[in-house]
Amino acid sequence: MTEPAFQPASLEGLKRDYPEKVCKLQHNLSTHPLLTLDAMVELATRLRPEHVEYNQGDLPVGIAPGDVPAPRLGIAETIRSIEENGSWMALKFIENVPEYRALLEATLAEVEPAIRDRTGPMLNLEGFIFVSAANAVTPYHFDPEHNILVQVRGNKVLTMFPADEECFASQQTHEAFAFGAHHRNLDWQDEFAARGTLYPLTAGEALYVPVKMPHWVKNGPELSISLSITWRSEWSASESDA
Repeated sequence: MTEPAFQPASLEGLKRDYPEKVCKLQHNLSTHPLLTLDAMVELATRLRPEHVEYNQGDLPVGIAPGDVPAPRLGIAETIRSIEENGSWMALKFIENVPEYRALLEATLAEVEPAIRDRTGPMLNLEGFIFVSAANAVTPYHFDPEHNILVQVRGNKVLTMFPADEECFASQQTHEAFAFGAHHRNLDWQDEFAARGTLYPLTAGEALYVPVKMPHWVKNGPELSISLSITWRSEWSASESDA
């Protein structure tokens, strides 16, 4: 990268709010050549097949894993026609491709000084890219990593719920997830909706999403590309062990 990924004021805000509060940042990755739609087609062919997930975009906020419809198109065709086919796609563990590992490591190297004193050194650096059609929905779920979601193209809204309130994700769900026995999708109840906090993201903005904070995502009216840069820590490992 020829310029820093994040602006200094953004990293100061992250240092203030990390690790348990949502924090918005500004970034400079929207024109990066590895994050274009054409680059996504090539990247998908270089990842292991099981590391490419794609689904219909017109899903409800809450859906059981077994009820998610099977994809209608192949991987490359889904990406090339994403603006018309109504799908969303996740390209996982992009650090297995050397150029993307370099991007992930350089970006997180900027972040580490802001967070190291709170949770220790960054562990298990992983990256994910989401390519989504207009109005696509990512159902209600949580993730086990510290995560900065970088909006590269288009816009979306994340609806977030308190991570420390059991009504949004039970202790049994957390325990099952730690043992690998629970899918990331969570049980949704319509009464949750009124208690969510909306965080709009446009290209050039990013959002720090705390560990296991329940949320769902709705894309805006155009194609969206988002980069998720994640890490674990001694702090998050202790939460999982507990």
